[in-house]
Amino acid sequence: MVDLMLRRSPAVPETAWLSAVPPAARIVLHGDAAARAAALPVWSAEFSEEPCRANLHGSRATLWLGPDEYLLLDLRPAAGEPGQGLLPALERALGEIPHALVDVSHRQFAITVHGPHAAAILSGACPLDLDPAEFPVGMCTRTVLAKADIVLWRTAAETFHLEVWRSFAGYATGLLMEIAREFHST
Repeated sequence: MVDLMLRRSPAVPETAWLSAVPPAARIVLHGDAAARAAALPVWSAEFSEEPCRANLHGSRATLWLGPDEYLLLDLRPAAGEPGQGLLPALERALGEIPHALVDVSHRQFAITVHGPHAAAILSGACPLDLDPAEFPVGMCTRTVLAKADIVLWRTAAETFHLEVWRSFAGYATGLLMEIAREFHST
């Protein structure tokens, strides 16, 4: 069992443009259309058939990561351990349908980069074209922030949600703080 200390969100400097996302349940689902159809009544956030798109329903988001691979985020999980009751409920719903379901809540945390310079700050270390015409609201993908693997999701015109591995917390936030110095005093 992973030490509960490791499940706490890393310290993130709060600024006008950077903030930590509260702890969330994170589950990776690998499964075909039958698996997604079986999981949907329990999960409730639609599974996109369009690549690199996210769907939001209440506090739950489904991010397309690849063919038959999705990141399920419950941004306001029930009290207790994130995903504690959710994983068994999804397993029951999926039953004998071929699938893989993995709780990765302990592996990563999330931050948001927001404001008029959000895309420019991220572009300082992310190779994607973050122009709204190329990376519109609702788009998500795996990418890198310099040398750190991340999942990037544009949730609003000037807001990005980043899923970052905990071991890269200091690196990712420090890098973003350094890049942002051009735009912000903090």
